[in-house]
Amino acid sequence: MQPLLEYFSVFGGVEERVHFDFFEDLEQSVERVFAGEFEQSSLWMEPAYLSEDPYRRLLTAVARGDGKMHGVFRRAHLSESVGGGVLDEMVNRGVLRLEESREAPLRPCPGRPIRKELRRYRIQGRIRFCRPSDRFWFGFVEPFRRELQQGVSASFIENYRQHRERAFSLVFEQLSNDLLELHFAQKQDPLLSKGSYWDRHSEFDLLAHTREGHLILGECKYTGRPVSAGELKKLREKAETSGIRADLFALFSRSGFSRELRQRQEKDLLLFELKDFEVLLEA
Repeated sequence: MQPLLEYFSVFGGVEERVHFDFFEDLEQSVERVFAGEFEQSSLWMEPAYLSEDPYRRLLTAVARGDGKMHGVFRRAHLSESVGGGVLDEMVNRGVLRLEESREAPLRPCPGRPIRKELRRYRIQGRIRFCRPSDRFWFGFVEPFRRELQQGVSASFIENYRQHRERAFSLVFEQLSNDLLELHFAQKQDPLLSKGSYWDRHSEFDLLAHTREGHLILGECKYTGRPVSAGELKKLREKAETSGIRADLFALFSRSGFSRELRQRQEKDLLLFELKDFEVLLEA
């Protein structure tokens, strides 16, 4: 399951254009396709002007940050009017999509003033790529375009080695949402909503509601070490800080869980490891 997830995180959306060598690992494929065959792979970006400013700046900012809209505009050094126009065009072209915030309004009652400490806070959506391959391109390839055009790939490969888990973690988060949806569908308590959640206090990889009224909070860890009981403690503390009363807590881990966490057997805890994702291949 891990190789499938990681290959999809890099090439998802352009698989039919890539020649995969059975004897290569992913890093070797990345180096060959994006360094050795750069001019050919650069043709995947359609339309071609996506590699020109202000599109390039916006797309790179989305790929290399947390995707929060106003933060993206600042990172890309674009005004909200220019950035908003580019964003609308990219959404209409199917390059980007906007994930709306589910945070409750700061002014719950019309006419009631907002507390002074919250007046500068802005509820904002997140900008996401529609194709994993576009996110990888603008997060890992486009910043090294000039070097790669000259046949120099050392910086590109070193950056990939240092930050590649960032490329995989978002796809893992999205698949975790799909797995949770399937899990509750099999229990005859389907999800009515799912997705990430953020507010002025905390961020959660997953917040879902079921038809029977259960609220689930989850965290997804795509790291090389087992998830410990400390991560569950942090999740519970974040929920308390945000005032969220969860019925269930779900942890998703690439590398499994510590013995202590497995042995706790808490009734409000769900644990999913990489082998559990195999059911998504059959769905």
